[in-house]
Amino acid sequence: MATAAAISPSETTDRLSARGLLAAVWRSYVFRKLLRTIFTVFIVTTIIFFLIRLLPGNPIEIYVNQLVVTYGIPYHEALDQAAALFAIDLDQPVLLQYVSYLKNLVQGNLGMSVLSPGTSVTEVIVRFLPWTLFSVGLGLLISFVIGITLGVMMAYRRDSLLDHGLTVFSSIMSSVPDFLVGLMLVVWLGVQWKLLPIAAMRGAYSSGMQPGLNFAFVKDAFFHAALPVTTYVLTSVGFWMLSMKSNTISALGEDYVTVAKARGLKESRITAAYVGRNAMLPMFTILTIRIGFVVGGSLLVEQIFEYAGIGRMLGQAIGQRDYTLMQGIFLVITFSVITANFFADILYGWLDPRIKLGAQD
Repeated sequence: MATAAAISPSETTDRLSARGLLAAVWRSYVFRKLLRTIFTVFIVTTIIFFLIRLLPGNPIEIYVNQLVVTYGIPYHEALDQAAALFAIDLDQPVLLQYVSYLKNLVQGNLGMSVLSPGTSVTEVIVRFLPWTLFSVGLGLLISFVIGITLGVMMAYRRDSLLDHGLTVFSSIMSSVPDFLVGLMLVVWLGVQWKLLPIAAMRGAYSSGMQPGLNFAFVKDAFFHAALPVTTYVLTSVGFWMLSMKSNTISALGEDYVTVAKARGLKESRITAAYVGRNAMLPMFTILTIRIGFVVGGSLLVEQIFEYAGIGRMLGQAIGQRDYTLMQGIFLVITFSVITANFFADILYGWLDPRIKLGAQD
């Protein structure tokens, strides 16, 4: 009783308010989505760690085989060179490697590249990731704008020659893989027709060019990214065209459009304020999700054009079994995709409050 009496009314009120705050946070739509996102990142990261080690071969074996086959070095000497060069202990139990990886990851340390001693994984990602974000992001933005515009035109001119032609084009381009389009551009524009100097367009920028915010460098960067960006636009614009056409046709059949026409509003105002606005809402959500795939959508395309982005580095890391570099790049891809889905859920919940209400039931 003495202890209970010692608690003042203000302290009791503070405890109740703190509990109420915690309960409100726990019931929060955003907080629960955030917890789910963190848990998903952890699960996917764990799966990737173990899947990588199930690949046939390891970095030391691949390096030793290269020395034996290419240079004729005896196997035991090549093995000694690999052991002295690479700071990795593959004889350590996988679970201990996993625990060590998680400890470093919590500290923000992605480790050192296995096949490039002295080079951190973070350094590689920081160096090559911006070029992938530039090329794929630019292609996504251009395809989105073009696809939205053409999709509205297709919806307003249904069953016309323009609609049929664009529908066939978008259907074909949506079904063709991006790497195949890239190969066709190289063969046609560079080899057969000789319209573009393919060899000179390799890399993110020309050798000898000093990076900086100046016209010469920006022009050179766009020159080298022209073919990857064109590939991304051609392979994704069809999706935006068909999606926007479907959403616009659906919006044109809504009652509020009929009422707006009955009120005598101008067609341009109906298109902008009623049809276009409502048809665009789900498109922005899809765009948010697509942004998350920017990092992982460049693997084969950058290999074809020898573009110095993170996708090309991932391809090299997979081929050489650079475990730490593979883990770092896959972690970036996982984080970008899951984070994009998180913001897409938040955006859709903000646009449609019924989503949040349904989540609380």
